[in-house]
Amino acid sequence: MRRNPRPVRKVEEDQHRINQKIIANEIRLVMEGQEPQVMSVAAALALADEQELDLVEISPNAKPPVCKIMDYRKFMYTQKRKQKELKAKQSKIVVKEIRFGPNTDDHDFNFKLSHAKKFLEEGSKVKAYVFFRGRTIVFKDRGEILLLKFAQELADVGIVEQLPKLEGKKMILMINSKKK
Repeated sequence: MRRNPRPVRKVEEDQHRINQKIIANEIRLVMEGQEPQVMSVAAALALADEQELDLVEISPNAKPPVCKIMDYRKFMYTQKRKQKELKAKQSKIVVKEIRFGPNTDDHDFNFKLSHAKKFLEEGSKVKAYVFFRGRTIVFKDRGEILLLKFAQELADVGIVEQLPKLEGKKMILMINSKKK
């Protein structure tokens, strides 16, 4: 039996049972380069104590529970590093919005078009919309033509994800970047 077990933080104890916390009478011990063996917890703890390592319950629901002899702190450290690397590799989708009016001029259109091209080249999504104020809602067709022209101009750098659709006072067009 282990006389002075290593201090283990509370959070880590909840994830795996280690050493004396294992409640089963018999376990299946898995070791590197050897066949799994069914043995008593006391014998497995003695083996782990000999190697100055921890007995960790890996699969508590198996019959008998599967355990492994390892350095538990090192195991938890590598697990956390792997999770951190996976989190760093995840890409965050950024949606940039570009607002038009139904009577947007050519100069303003070209100015906003150049911004949209830059956003799409960076890998962001672009949400272009025409906002109808008051009585300008009667120019729905102008808004739709404007957004379709916008999508056509961006065809080389982006893919239309959602065609112009009227939602309340806004007509929305979604364009996704071609570059991944």
